[in-house]
Amino acid sequence: MAKLPIGIDQLNFFTPSLYVDMIDLAKARNTDPNKYIIGIGQEKMGINPITQDAVSMGANAALPIVSEADKSKIDMVIFATESGTDYSKSGAVSIHRLLNINPFARAIEMKQACYSATAGIMMAKDYIASHPDRKVLVVGSDLARYGLNTAGEVTQGAGAVAMLISADPRIMTVSDETLPFTKDIFDFWRPNYSDTAMVDGKFSNEAYIQFFETVLHEYQRRYDFSLEELEALCFHLPYSKMGKKAMANELEKVSEETKNRILAHYEASILYTKNIGNIYTGSLYLGLASLLDNSQEISAGNKIGMFSYGSGAVGEFFVGELVQGFKKHLATKEHQQLLDERERLTIPEYEELFMEALPENGTSLKLSNRFDSAPIQLVEIRDHQRHYAFR
Repeated sequence: MAKLPIGIDQLNFFTPSLYVDMIDLAKARNTDPNKYIIGIGQEKMGINPITQDAVSMGANAALPIVSEADKSKIDMVIFATESGTDYSKSGAVSIHRLLNINPFARAIEMKQACYSATAGIMMAKDYIASHPDRKVLVVGSDLARYGLNTAGEVTQGAGAVAMLISADPRIMTVSDETLPFTKDIFDFWRPNYSDTAMVDGKFSNEAYIQFFETVLHEYQRRYDFSLEELEALCFHLPYSKMGKKAMANELEKVSEETKNRILAHYEASILYTKNIGNIYTGSLYLGLASLLDNSQEISAGNKIGMFSYGSGAVGEFFVGELVQGFKKHLATKEHQQLLDERERLTIPEYEELFMEALPENGTSLKLSNRFDSAPIQLVEIRDHQRHYAFR
């Protein structure tokens, strides 16, 4: 009996309506723009107004892909983030309400740096295997913040990716063969008392590459797998050059045709990251969306290698296969429109917005949406509670 195909049925991303141009930032920081544009491969950085946090961004990403019919079939909302807004209450509960999903559903929040959306997909896949007529909503949403005028400033970003996981998916099936790898390290972390991340940059890059090579080699050993089987590789992208660094050694072991094919597709997969920056848990799947939206050569039946990485650290490698007719279910035009309609901030405007903060002492505050055109926003802080609504 053939196994039930399970995977990504719908895929969408959201980023707020503001950005900083990397050339503007380089000039303000007395840095050669090529260090940003060429050195790490970033062109623009998504910026969130105070009315957009991880929960509202996640809800905005999911809103277009959850139909009225889906709302009654979704049994689980999994919210993956390292930008949580409450130590106790899951942001998934707010997303569940905002989207008016079936009340008899689970709503949970998952954390493991940039990796946890992948864990959510694997959990969803297991659930669908025993409940094939049901669906799971997985959302990865984050604000990447390192601080003004810091070494990590240029790799900040803001955004969310939402995926509907189901049987007989309309975009991509996810293989049963998958391999995670965990090692307790401190390459990147954010203590509870800090609102900006801490990172050992050189070690973090080294750890990322080591994790990729380790899980890939073990995956090849266990499943008799070769990179020659793949049409493309997608990576978690803290910045757009990272994946290229990680696969450099491995691409020297394959045919020139395979190497050129994977590198060409890689350029398509990093276009959205170049224009948004790092979005942590959603980053790998932003890359997938970029590949599917922007590669002219990708087609049904192609296999895509997926490398997920979350500092601290957990990595995972798995393979997805594109299904017949997947292009009809992409939101390519909507994605491009979202990026095109953003507002370019001056550096003083960006610095002012970056320093805006919500009250931490229970003070009530109604928020202005002068910079925000998204349908779902954080509108008020009241009685120590965040309140979200449609605007």
